[in-house]
Amino acid sequence: MATLTSARRLVVKIGSALLVDRDTGLLRSDWLHSLAQDVAWLKGQGTDVILVSSGSIALGRGVLGLPMATLPLEQSQAAAAVGQIRLARSYEEALTPYDITTAQVLVTLEDSEDRRRYLNSRATLETLLSLGVVPIVNENDTVATDEIRYGDNDRLAAQIAVTVGADQLILLSDVDGFYTGNPNEDSTAKRFDVIETITPQIEEMAGDAGSGLSKGGMKTKLLAAKMATAAGCDMAITEGSTLNPLKTLEEGANCTWFTATLDPHAARKRWISAMKPRGEIVVDAGAAKALGNGKSLLPAGIVEVTGDFGRGDPVAIIDPQERRLAQGLSRYTAQEADAIKGRKSSEIEATLGYPGRAVLIHRDDLAL
Repeated sequence: MATLTSARRLVVKIGSALLVDRDTGLLRSDWLHSLAQDVAWLKGQGTDVILVSSGSIALGRGVLGLPMATLPLEQSQAAAAVGQIRLARSYEEALTPYDITTAQVLVTLEDSEDRRRYLNSRATLETLLSLGVVPIVNENDTVATDEIRYGDNDRLAAQIAVTVGADQLILLSDVDGFYTGNPNEDSTAKRFDVIETITPQIEEMAGDAGSGLSKGGMKTKLLAAKMATAAGCDMAITEGSTLNPLKTLEEGANCTWFTATLDPHAARKRWISAMKPRGEIVVDAGAAKALGNGKSLLPAGIVEVTGDFGRGDPVAIIDPQERRLAQGLSRYTAQEADAIKGRKSSEIEATLGYPGRAVLIHRDDLAL
């Protein structure tokens, strides 16, 4: 059975019903402060933590006095705008006593599905984590349309877990796991402790029921599990309303674990290597040796650039003997790569006329 303290990188999804009292529309401050204790405990174990938090619309609707019923799109966006600033401030206030810096990261599903935006999101999150920051991620509901009407933070949390190469994804929910049926309607429904493979039979067991504040039902959680486990990330569904929900999970609370067959690093490399390259980059012997030793590809080691590729597109890397050495995701367009080939990283800004990244292909975006 997985343990939270064994995770190098952990993503935690927090549902609206856990953060916001259904009757009053107010933040559940005691619960949030207990979650902050858990985050501090995990970071003390050396674990990177990212929180994917719902709650902006639920908080905003309370402030604006809007009804609990489904809101029109414009009112949802207005509620999100009001609630988001309060949500971010609440997390900051809860984590500051533990000397933990927080960052607000607002994204849409497009940021994960578009390769260029994906690389930007990944670079930002990686930098924040390297600086010891706890990112608080939410959908940018103030501008999103389809995401508000049909989106869910279960799937967003899974995409964030894939983006940062997390070992584990925890969905704190209003249910304590995945059941053979809806336990609220079927007294014979049984909870799974572990699901190793999501079969068609498992999919048939998923229902659509969600809470009054949240949009995600069990089907969305199952979709999140499929996405996460395919990328090498274990995922757990557990009931999160108790105080210190992560510590409680570590101590044996009811849950369902969905297990991955690959580690995140290997799964990511497989994904990159399976892409169709949009161009080729020929490197010199020194760069070829560095890549073989696990280094990133710097502009200085590039001899030739061919093809028409954009930022985030896959490119093949060719060694001096014209053998295919690797494949990776380029952080520059073909035109930019051609302009900076053979140059030192310190010369990139002078060459392009604007600041750029020091590496052309980062080692995490490279499959040998």
